[in-house]
Amino acid sequence: MDHYTRIQLAITYLEDHLQDEFDIREASAKAGFSAFHFQRLFQAITGFTVLEYVRKRRLTEAARHLRDSADGILNIALSWGYQSQEAFTRAFTAHWGMTPARFRRLDEQPCSSKMQRSIDFNDYRTQLGGEFYMNKPHLVTMDAIQIIGYAYQTNLNGDQHYTDIPGFYHDFGAEQKFMNIPERTRPDLAYGIACRFEDDGAFTFLIGEESSSDAPELQPGYTTFEIPGGFYAEFTVDGSGQDIRKMIYGSWLPQSNYERREGPDFEVTDVWKSTPEQLDMKIYIPIK
Repeated sequence: MDHYTRIQLAITYLEDHLQDEFDIREASAKAGFSAFHFQRLFQAITGFTVLEYVRKRRLTEAARHLRDSADGILNIALSWGYQSQEAFTRAFTAHWGMTPARFRRLDEQPCSSKMQRSIDFNDYRTQLGGEFYMNKPHLVTMDAIQIIGYAYQTNLNGDQHYTDIPGFYHDFGAEQKFMNIPERTRPDLAYGIACRFEDDGAFTFLIGEESSSDAPELQPGYTTFEIPGGFYAEFTVDGSGQDIRKMIYGSWLPQSNYERREGPDFEVTDVWKSTPEQLDMKIYIPIK
């Protein structure tokens, strides 16, 4: 079963439970993915997060409920997962640009661009089925690597991590945070590791270096991390690293014969060879 079919199973679950409490773990399990990996794949392929999709679908169905029934606004709010009429009114107004009461009085149909229809991932299979331009990865087997680095916090929601991560690198270099890493063995290489994933999309992005220290005393904000050994797809970055990540998860992985296995994505930048105009970077994805 390919990625598109598996994700569609999760979408079907979400659609069947739009009026229930949002459960990303259960939806992800339908696709056979971890919660974090499901969210990352979904966002890379669709351009928005699972939570955004569910929120817009609920508000779309709530709008239909308003137009097609005489049910009270409070009952509609509770039916579509809101704890109060006030919370529903705020969310509805932010999305539709008017209160539920005013929406119900409209004579014309609402703006169709604000309606979120149910996704069919077969449509994305067709859109992404052609060739895409990206360097083919090398498939490599790696030993475990011991890293010490500074831990930054970000999340998948609203593409926040795509804007956060370049800022993390700037801070790491400008503040010379690498100087606080004990027993640096490869000062020419900077590692960026996406790890410690939460169900809500939050995760740690660790920037650090290889270290030979066994029991380091670390300053606040620093931590140790072992990159697991194993089989990886190695992508050479030519252009934006953020665009490559979107292409990996949105195109290459769904169309490949591989699945992502447990473990962190990470990237390695040769800081001695890189320039502001041209990064010397590779991205590694654990696969099986």
